[in-house]
Amino acid sequence: MRPLTPRQIVEELNRHIVGQDAAKRAVAIAVRNRWRRQQLPDSLQKEITPKNILMIGPTGVGKTEIARRLAELTGAPFVKVEATKYTEVGYVGRDVESMVRELVQNAIHLVQQQERKNVEDKARKQVEEQLLDLLIGQSDLSEFSEDWSVEEEEEESAASRAVRTSRRKKIRERLRTMLAEGKLEERRIEVPVEQKAFPPFLVAGGSEPVDLEVLNLFERLFPKKQSRRLMTVAEAREYLFEKECDALINPAKVHAEAIRLAENLGIIFIDEIDKIVSTGTLHGPDVSREGVQRDLLPIVEGTTIHTRYGTVNTDHILFIAAGAFHRSKPSDLMPELQGRFPIRVELSELTKADFIRILKEPENSLIRQYQALLRTEGVELVFEDDAIEAIAEYAYRVNQTTQNIGARRLATILERVLEDINFSAAELGPTTFVVTRQYVEERLHKLVQDEDLSRFIL
Repeated sequence: MRPLTPRQIVEELNRHIVGQDAAKRAVAIAVRNRWRRQQLPDSLQKEITPKNILMIGPTGVGKTEIARRLAELTGAPFVKVEATKYTEVGYVGRDVESMVRELVQNAIHLVQQQERKNVEDKARKQVEEQLLDLLIGQSDLSEFSEDWSVEEEEEESAASRAVRTSRRKKIRERLRTMLAEGKLEERRIEVPVEQKAFPPFLVAGGSEPVDLEVLNLFERLFPKKQSRRLMTVAEAREYLFEKECDALINPAKVHAEAIRLAENLGIIFIDEIDKIVSTGTLHGPDVSREGVQRDLLPIVEGTTIHTRYGTVNTDHILFIAAGAFHRSKPSDLMPELQGRFPIRVELSELTKADFIRILKEPENSLIRQYQALLRTEGVELVFEDDAIEAIAEYAYRVNQTTQNIGARRLATILERVLEDINFSAAELGPTTFVVTRQYVEERLHKLVQDEDLSRFIL
């Protein structure tokens, strides 16, 4: 985990997300506290639990983006889940414990990447030897040495066998040089491959992902199939490298480190938590909503979850929950669950000025994305300041008159504005296209004026 200060974390988040300073400060402090805890004696570490965060604000204002960028920034195990995907134990659907299993799976991926870096050099050397074995075993060696002759081994004397061994070594070194120079990349060889065999109902898939425990069971029941596949040396190198890296990594070490990482540095972002608030009725979906809260409570409070890699304690996992709460209030959640989210930050609605900043400031803003896409066709897209202001005005106005979807409205507006140029860019050739305020208004004015039409189109 990178030891960033709260100020550095906020500065990094500012590169991608406009405004919402209170939320950025809250998550920055929470993440820094994780690092601080790691510096304390073990006896004190056990006592310090994370201060979970509840983000409250309308959709499209940056709640999810803050959590996602935070995980990228810190390199900590992170998983984003939707509260609406879960059902109470006993109902058909996913149980809340699966979010912890997903977090551990994410942590394993992070640890494997780190371990992979440690074994890459050794794996490359071993792959080179395997490729040489395959090339020598499947090639006419006289192609690489004029001195090579095909003779029956039983007729050879000890001296001639020694000569053949010496020549074979020379051919091997010549092939090694040719491999290093990339002269054999397109040569085709047969490579032994392993294929996992799963029953048809698992291969066909369904609406829900197959549980990892079930996959683990079928891996043991159905042995891997061995076959040979014809591929180029370049393809074989990539396949053998992946296989060799997996073989060199110690799974037990990876699993133990991943569980430690998930327990101490893991972050679970629970989105749409307001959608599991009960409306007070005793039938229909409300029954399961209340049950999801009850099932979620022990995980947030701290419990032990069994996974295929070992038991995971959730005491020190940081939970960040988020919801619009436009039809309910945080106080409608179960009191016990409310108490497990002591830090609450309210994210504000986006203003016209915010929309202008969102279009201009972030490193990978929507405008920069469209400019990069059209540049591939030789079209240089230029936005005048007045045009950007007009787009921001329309986005803000439509959000106020129809459903407020925050910054997501900009994607809809820009797609409508740039529809013609996107369609004909391939035929225009190298050119510069300037988007003016007048151009924006010509494409949006009628739509925005007609409220019923804008409700469905914008």
